[in-house]
Amino acid sequence: MWKTILRRVLIMIPELIILSILVFLLAKLMPGDPFTGSINPRLGQAQIHHLMRINGLYDPWYQQYWNWVVHLFHGNLGTSYEYHEPVIDLIKQRGANTLYLAVFTMVLTYVIGLPLGIYAGKHEGKLQDTLVQIYTYVTMAIPYFVVLVVGIWIFGYGLNLFPTAGSVSPQANGFGPTLLSRIGHILLPGLLGALFGTVNIVQYLRSEVIDSKHSEYVRTIRAKGVPMPAIYRHHIFRNSLLPIAAFAGYSITGLLGGSIFTEMVFSYPGMGLLFLNAINFRDYTVITALVLLYGFLNLLGTLLSDIVLSIVDPRIRVS
Repeated sequence: MWKTILRRVLIMIPELIILSILVFLLAKLMPGDPFTGSINPRLGQAQIHHLMRINGLYDPWYQQYWNWVVHLFHGNLGTSYEYHEPVIDLIKQRGANTLYLAVFTMVLTYVIGLPLGIYAGKHEGKLQDTLVQIYTYVTMAIPYFVVLVVGIWIFGYGLNLFPTAGSVSPQANGFGPTLLSRIGHILLPGLLGALFGTVNIVQYLRSEVIDSKHSEYVRTIRAKGVPMPAIYRHHIFRNSLLPIAAFAGYSITGLLGGSIFTEMVFSYPGMGLLFLNAINFRDYTVITALVLLYGFLNLLGTLLSDIVLSIVDPRIRVS
């Protein structure tokens, strides 16, 4: 297994190289430049051309790409044209915020989704199953950004229960107050994200539980006198987890990539909001670094999903 994982990691290298070239070219093909109107609206064309020249933006694309690769191997992802900070520092700062929100959302998603899916499958065709299905249908029907706006309007501005912007309150000093403030800022967006993230988990798990419940091997086990709680615990639940495990890696890496909708509505300073601002301001260095990071996370998610599948079902091996 370890040899296979090493081989998969080595295969990622040429894939990331191709991705970096494509992303670099597409970023350079974007109209506009990172200096016009972003530094000083009164900046003249001569000064803009000077900034473009000293930053190497008039060099051929292959020379710019080579310089970027050389700096990358020295741990330098460049400097943001918008924030005037090293890109690596921006990613560390925003990545930490996204990590807190992603972990909290993921834990809530599985805490809510797994019991609901099993509960609906066990009570197939009954009132309990109908109520769970109504919840999933309503969740799928309403656009995600609408729920975010309504949620922040009701619980943030109306009831004033949760903060409506930022990741930590400026008044929080010390470890304890900072931790409580950070938790308070991720509670509402994490809960709303988890409620929508449970839809696929509930639907897949419900279907798998129902299929397993009516399968031949379960009938055979029941005929041997094994009680249903033990059958659910040792057989149905474990087999039903396979499709959920297949999405586990993608869920983790997808959340780490940041949710643009969530971070934009809540003005949460994470990776998604950083990427959106980078596109708006033609911040080439940030765009290239983030897309390359997202590509790596996507490839990593594929590998993690295979590993999780092999853990849940030892008959499956990473290949």
